[in-house]
Amino acid sequence: MSHIIAPSILASDFGNLQSEVEMVNQSQAQWFHIDIMDGVFVPNISFGFPVLKQIQKHSTKPLDVHLMIVNPDQFIKKFAEHGTEILTVHIEACDHLHRTIQAIHAEGMKAGVALNPHTSITLLEDIIQDIDLVCLMSVNPGFGGQKFIENTYNKVKKLKKLIVEKNSKALIEIDGGVNAETAPKLLEAGADVLVAGSYVFGANDPKATIEGLVGL
Repeated sequence: MSHIIAPSILASDFGNLQSEVEMVNQSQAQWFHIDIMDGVFVPNISFGFPVLKQIQKHSTKPLDVHLMIVNPDQFIKKFAEHGTEILTVHIEACDHLHRTIQAIHAEGMKAGVALNPHTSITLLEDIIQDIDLVCLMSVNPGFGGQKFIENTYNKVKKLKKLIVEKNSKALIEIDGGVNAETAPKLLEAGADVLVAGSYVFGANDPKATIEGLVGL
């Protein structure tokens, strides 16, 4: 499988949201990455269902929704109703992770689990066969444009080893600090999905930037 590029809408120009979504539609990117933050789990607030509904209205590609919120279970059904295809929850926010994964699958969505930079891969050993995606945070969650954490490369390699050993089909997604320098190294380490925010939307030619990442 070739790798997937998922531009992060959080870094887009919200004053021109429709045109930004249409740009991604017309690009070679395969997914939309959408960060939902509650100001509790992370020290920032992004946007909620009204904005997600507008993205859904104009998007022609899968919505990869990353919940950086406490108590994600209460919103699972609503995210399914808003066209989410991949729903990722944070392991640090879920007391009963297996039950949360089951609930996501029950709504017809693929289930992802996100790990903060300090969280060990070993915590996934008993759940890796049940999930579709692991999102490794390569920056501290909550804000875009942060410096990439170098230990992420080793973490990707460890996760890839676990996935192979457990015969899991989970994809490895990297969120944070993806650019022309880090992307090739992440893919070489075993990443499958690269989330790119400010690197794409801050570029002079976002479509060409996406094309460059897809072509790696």
